[in-house]
Amino acid sequence: MAVTAVVFDVGETLVDETRAWRAAAEHGGVPEFTLFAVVGGLAARGDDHRRAFELLGFSPPRLPDVTLDDFYPDAVPCLERLRASGYAIGLAGNQPEHAREALAGCGLDVDFIATSTGWGVEKPSAEFFLRVCGEAGRAASEIAYVGDRIDNDITPARKAGMTAVFIRRGPWGYMHADAAGTAHVRIESLDELPEALE
Repeated sequence: MAVTAVVFDVGETLVDETRAWRAAAEHGGVPEFTLFAVVGGLAARGDDHRRAFELLGFSPPRLPDVTLDDFYPDAVPCLERLRASGYAIGLAGNQPEHAREALAGCGLDVDFIATSTGWGVEKPSAEFFLRVCGEAGRAASEIAYVGDRIDNDITPARKAGMTAVFIRRGPWGYMHADAAGTAHVRIESLDELPEALE
């Protein structure tokens, strides 16, 4: 069955999270490099990167709301091209609930925006991807899920029956690139996505 809907992970797929991590370092009173290195070390070990706050001795802050300036330069043009080609579009990632309102405030032409906190279930849970199908109103075989992580995005999307699209960017995108052969589609930029889906 042909793909008729494209659903995107948010962090490091559409949105450059550098500003948010800088704000977290400032909140905790630690150098940016220290926080970035601890997060990277945890990610490389396959640990939950959110443990960085515990290890560095401060509680997670409420991160700044996403704005259009935080989107990677290829993100909004890709969404516009997909919409013009007739695809339904969704955003669904492991994000706090306030991220949904912030993303909605960016004025993107998408069919739905969802967060793990709002749904009460996180990736890589199979239930998360069932919720994606429900929000998209389509069978899994009609959905392409785009993400930067093999563990949270590609593997569970494939198990759910979706077309799994891996983008190599952000820390996980580079660390997981060697395993990207498990994806149905591998891209270096969202500029490549519309043609790749054809």
